[in-house]
Amino acid sequence: MFRIAWKNAWFNKFHSVLSLLLFALGVGLISFLLQVQHRLQQNFEKNLAGVDLIIGAKGSPLQLILCNLYHIDNPTGNIKLSAVQAFMNPAHPLISAAVPVSVGDNYRGFRIVGTTQEFPGLYSAGLEQGTMFGKAMEACIGYEVSKNAGLKIGDEFYSEHGLLQGDGENSHGQKFRVCGIFSPGGAVLDQLILTPIESIWMVHSDHKEEHENSEKSITALLLKYRNRANFQVLNLPRNINEHTDMQAAVPAIEMNRLYVILGTGEKMLRMLAFSIILVSGVSIFLALLNALKERKNELALMRVMGASSGRLFGLIMAEAGILALVGSIVGFAISHGAMFLFGNYVKNAYRYSFEGLTFLPGELVLFAVAVLIGLVSGLIPALLAYRTRITVSSGQN
Repeated sequence: MFRIAWKNAWFNKFHSVLSLLLFALGVGLISFLLQVQHRLQQNFEKNLAGVDLIIGAKGSPLQLILCNLYHIDNPTGNIKLSAVQAFMNPAHPLISAAVPVSVGDNYRGFRIVGTTQEFPGLYSAGLEQGTMFGKAMEACIGYEVSKNAGLKIGDEFYSEHGLLQGDGENSHGQKFRVCGIFSPGGAVLDQLILTPIESIWMVHSDHKEEHENSEKSITALLLKYRNRANFQVLNLPRNINEHTDMQAAVPAIEMNRLYVILGTGEKMLRMLAFSIILVSGVSIFLALLNALKERKNELALMRVMGASSGRLFGLIMAEAGILALVGSIVGFAISHGAMFLFGNYVKNAYRYSFEGLTFLPGELVLFAVAVLIGLVSGLIPALLAYRTRITVSSGQN
């Protein structure tokens, strides 16, 4: 019976392929959206690193967060170190941790971040090899940096001005030396080169006197509260924004806003994809209904040869199920293939890893719903087959 159902499903190739492609398009689009949403949320949450507040130069708060926490955007500018020195006091009543960051240079496209030894602790990261940096021009590199840039303990390299890899003409004169390599953690730290913040000041100073006398600046300060429920921390961002020439951005709030923006478009695309699946279900229904009209004699002959009404019902349902099943499988293959390509693009453009081969629990639900829609599409034709009379037309008037 399955062999007969398989052959019947592909008897009218045009209708069958059309139904399959529509099914694959709808399922594939929803699957791809599920994958992208999951990976984005996973990366955003993992790299939030427990940071409660970021202080930086005036500009877009989202840009401030994307640059200094996720390292996928440009800085809004620099702020004076003296302006945030009070927040770095270990005895501050509201702040439990204050980590300065200074960005603006790269090595082969990997960002160099001037910071302190507390930065890796934000990601609970440890060293796989070597030791933590202790003085200027020493650098600890992420796992992906070591893997893709070919750096190892003791290697020396020059930094290049800007956040994108160029032709090397804007390289700075001082050498960095690799002293440590972080263990892989799946966070943004895997893609970074960390060095004491004094290193950044040195490579951007042409003369030692300028380095010693100039006003020290950083790109941003990452803060963690002692107690998030304290009402004073609720007013801290507003006070900074209103009474200083700096801005304070709350990562949790800004990322939620971004989720809302992305979620609106994602919901519309998902509704479109679900509509395509429903249209493909209607296509399967019409294809089976037309085929049923052409095969009345065949079905009646099967009844004469001993096939029960239930077997005819199952035969038509099997045809609908085959089209939905194959369409779903093709859709998942397309979505995961697209996710693999998209992951390569994201990795090359932003140094983030997006896996495309993992099957999500939500996709199991999608698979079940898609096959169910296909089976429902075949229900009416199957009932008509069930009611087939045992009469075979002779083809004569």
